[in-house]
Amino acid sequence: MMNRNVVAALVGFSLTLPGIASAEDVPIEEQIVNQMNKVFGVHAGFRANHAKGVVVEGRFKASADAAGLSRAALFNGADIPVTVRFSNSTGVPNLPDGSDDANPHGIAVKFHLPDGSDMDIVINSLKFFPVSTSEEFRDLLVAISQSPPGAPKPTKFEQFVASHPTIPAAFGTVATPDSFANEAYFGINAFVFVNKAGQRQAFRYQMLPEKVVHLDKAEAAKRAPDFLMQELPARLKQGPVTFRFKAQLAAAGDDTKDPAKPWPEDRKVVELGVLTIDKAVEDSDAAQKKLLFLPGQLTDGIEASDDPMIDVRNGAYAVSFSRRNP
Repeated sequence: MMNRNVVAALVGFSLTLPGIASAEDVPIEEQIVNQMNKVFGVHAGFRANHAKGVVVEGRFKASADAAGLSRAALFNGADIPVTVRFSNSTGVPNLPDGSDDANPHGIAVKFHLPDGSDMDIVINSLKFFPVSTSEEFRDLLVAISQSPPGAPKPTKFEQFVASHPTIPAAFGTVATPDSFANEAYFGINAFVFVNKAGQRQAFRYQMLPEKVVHLDKAEAAKRAPDFLMQELPARLKQGPVTFRFKAQLAAAGDDTKDPAKPWPEDRKVVELGVLTIDKAVEDSDAAQKKLLFLPGQLTDGIEASDDPMIDVRNGAYAVSFSRRNP
């Protein structure tokens, strides 16, 4: 059975909710954060979504092939310092790590570029988004709100899911990992590489571990409430964690606007380089309150695609940041 709270946790991508401050023409990004606060409650100093996380540091070194795809300084072959935050879904900061609601888990990476600027990626363990458009997501949230415990069967939520097969398909791709280091993370939105010759190539990010290890629901429920947050710093004391940073390349005709449409598995996947994490930040709670990761914070050589959700996510994250750091 699809978890309603997990679906609601994804409100940070895009929606238009009827009847929420529409008379005042509140921007959609603010509506998003308002709705997340209603779903998860207001927790001072924490993100409206993906509230619980852990911050670590490391470096990224590009592959030789990456420079042919993009002229971005990120791919110049030098060691690029990174700040990385792993997180659980939902806006509940004390959510047990083994809860179903904690899926999908996220990774946000801030690349500290040689010129002093930063570039961010914000991806998670979903391989594709549950619905295609803002309007569909609005309708999904409405269906959730109209399906309280004890509602007659089939509930509005169950009816909506039955008519949108991408919803159970998307959530069928996630499970609780035994470590943030043993999870695969995917970019739902498409971006565009631009190389030195001006050639353009649409792509989606992938961040793949040395191995993927998922727990079944019964085992996950038995774990300590903070096991993921505690395991990663302990692991780093024994040695670094590495991920293979990749890009799945779109072919002609592949949809770059619809985040619910995964591209065929036979699409070329290229190695962009290796992300090495070797240090846990001492005061992670303090560090993450100051950090703002934006999916659209890019650098020359990497551009946003025609996916409108990128801009909406940027705005919603900024609103959330302003509220936890007034």
